[in-house]
Amino acid sequence: MSKLAQKKYTALIIASFAVMMTTSSVSAQSLQQVQRTDGTIQQRSAASQVKVDKLFDQTQNLLNDYRQVISDTDALRAYNDYVAALVADQQLKLSGVEADITGIDKTRQGLVPLMLKMIDSIEEFVALDLPFERQQRNDRIAYLREMMVDSNVTTAEKYRKVLEAYQIEMDSGRFSTVSQGKELIDDVLLTVNTLQVGRIALVAQTLDSQKTWLWDRNKRDWQALDDSWRRPIRHAIAVVRKDKSPQLILLPVAAVGGTQ
Repeated sequence: MSKLAQKKYTALIIASFAVMMTTSSVSAQSLQQVQRTDGTIQQRSAASQVKVDKLFDQTQNLLNDYRQVISDTDALRAYNDYVAALVADQQLKLSGVEADITGIDKTRQGLVPLMLKMIDSIEEFVALDLPFERQQRNDRIAYLREMMVDSNVTTAEKYRKVLEAYQIEMDSGRFSTVSQGKELIDDVLLTVNTLQVGRIALVAQTLDSQKTWLWDRNKRDWQALDDSWRRPIRHAIAVVRKDKSPQLILLPVAAVGGTQ
């Protein structure tokens, strides 16, 4: 091979090598650029995935909130229906209560005059009855009249007190009692033992048993008994006081035309 040919060949090899080096340099740069681009894409992809995950979580939270709102709305609607039913029932009962109150008012309007008449009847009865425990009985009647105009006492309590007074008067005719006190007899205030045997008889006797009287219903006054009643009355007083064992007692009874 001639020297000229060798030089050309060598030059060709050098040129080819230069082209290869240039191509390799360009390829390396392209590869680096591709790698950088791919890294950027991966970073952006990762960031996008984060955003997607965040949006998904937000969507799930909103969906859960929506479902909770729907559930609460259903519960609230059911509760409102329940409350509406309660209100309707209460209104119905309220109407019944108002009707009852109206009836009670009418009853009260009729009850007050009735109680006043009952008190008048008790007072009249006491005035005509045997004059035992007069002060206590008159005080009880006065209390009833004051109570009737006391606004702090309910109508029910007033009625109860009036009935209680009736019961006391009824019970007083079922028992025998002895009391000691002052009695105006023949215009003289005497200290006597008073024997009450139910509503059968009311007898007074001096403490020394020397004088004895019987209350006369017709004359409304004390009538003197003869000495034959001195010992029987003294004995009856002792039995009622329980100073003696229970025994048969004799009592005078006022009758039409005299005392028997």
